Amino acid sequence: MMTGDSVDGVDFISSLPDVILHHILSSVPTRCSIRTSVLSKRWRYVWSETPSLSIDCHRANPNSIDKTLISFSAPKITTFHLRTSLLNRVQPVNSWIEFAISHHAEKLSLEIRDTRVRDYKFPDFFYTNSSVKQLFVNSGSVGLIPKCPVSWASLKNLSLSFCTLSDESFLKILSGSPLLESLELLYCDEFMCLDLSQSPRLRRLEVDRSDWYMGPTKIVAPHLHSLRLRHSRLPCRLVDVSSLTEADLNIYFCDLGTLTADFLQHNVVKMLEMLQNVEKLTIGGTFLQMLSLAALCGVPFPTLKVKTLTLETMIIRSVIPGITKLLQNTAGLRKLTIHTVKCSSISELHLNSYLRLHSLNQRQCWRSKDSVFPGSLETISMLVGKHAESNLVALFVERLLKSTKSLETMVVLLVGYLDASGFEELLAMATTLSQNNDVSILIKRSYIKYVSNTFP
Repeated sequence: MMTGDSVDGVDFISSLPDVILHHILSSVPTRCSIRTSVLSKRWRYVWSETPSLSIDCHRANPNSIDKTLISFSAPKITTFHLRTSLLNRVQPVNSWIEFAISHHAEKLSLEIRDTRVRDYKFPDFFYTNSSVKQLFVNSGSVGLIPKCPVSWASLKNLSLSFCTLSDESFLKILSGSPLLESLELLYCDEFMCLDLSQSPRLRRLEVDRSDWYMGPTKIVAPHLHSLRLRHSRLPCRLVDVSSLTEADLNIYFCDLGTLTADFLQHNVVKMLEMLQNVEKLTIGGTFLQMLSLAALCGVPFPTLKVKTLTLETMIIRSVIPGITKLLQNTAGLRKLTIHTVKCSSISELHLNSYLRLHSLNQRQCWRSKDSVFPGSLETISMLVGKHAESNLVALFVERLLKSTKSLETMVVLLVGYLDASGFEELLAMATTLSQNNDVSILIKRSYIKYVSNTFP
């Protein structure tokens, strides 16, 4: 009979096979798994045979880590995670990386959290590794500049964060990773052209940029199936993404003073033109605002084949013209998700200045048949009262329903909008909208887990 952790007085966990104990210890930091060695003779060497090491050097000195690695006896490492600073530790860090490579680590994760050290270079043997299949490097702005040929013959997933890369070094990495399938470039800098045309197995790309980490301005990726491009303040031109079936674009640009209609046509709407084979598309609020400006300036929109569309936006009138035009040019749309998020947006002051720059009357633009909509939720709440938010969301939903003819399902995920009574009011209005438009409408609030209502 089993009671607690015992079966007939015998420690149940200790009686488990080593392979199961190794799996359990692989989920905790190595310093914690080492502590199990004092439990009993059974546990004395279990940790040292666990094929997973997770080492945080911020809480240990190099000598203790060296001692840990000497005691390690597993012939192969499946996962090696190292989190360290480089200050006064360059030689130990290199030896720890060499230890992981010599034990044929399949998943290698390196976090170097010290921006004070910028002249560190990864050793040559780091770039010659036939075992690693997943590589994650967060280098704290340290350069990833190989001076030798790169040979990552088994690598399938590569994630680089805060790395300094040149175009030449990145080409070396790509040419040395023939099996690469997934690539993440998060806040990497100093390379301009992302040419993936010689990586036929690469299917997924994620690029995140910011003010300080500009990232690529041109992407050539004819074999890519999935693209996620976020927070790019500078234009990023999609040259060839002809195989894309899924895209997520959320480009933030608040200063419109230097933008022209040429920018809108060639760097915003042009992006849509390159996505004509995409069936699943996600677009952020500021991208929608720029599409609104393009629509108001008369820039023609391409016809899309999107079947599933997600809009991550605040409910504001400056996104309406862009959404309307987008829906009108997506004849085969089946599912539309509105994910209301509190996020950065282009101010109406900047938007109106831009419209005036192009000899457009902002009042007439926002009052056109496609743009008749109040301002922000805060503004309308002051004007109408406590029922304003539910009315505004319902008006927003109704506006979008009128812009599409093929829609089967609409999902509205409300984040931070509506109290309980306002949510109930919206549900009642959604019932009517669903019946009148023959569309199934799903209303959710993100802060109530798994609570939702569907109509009809």
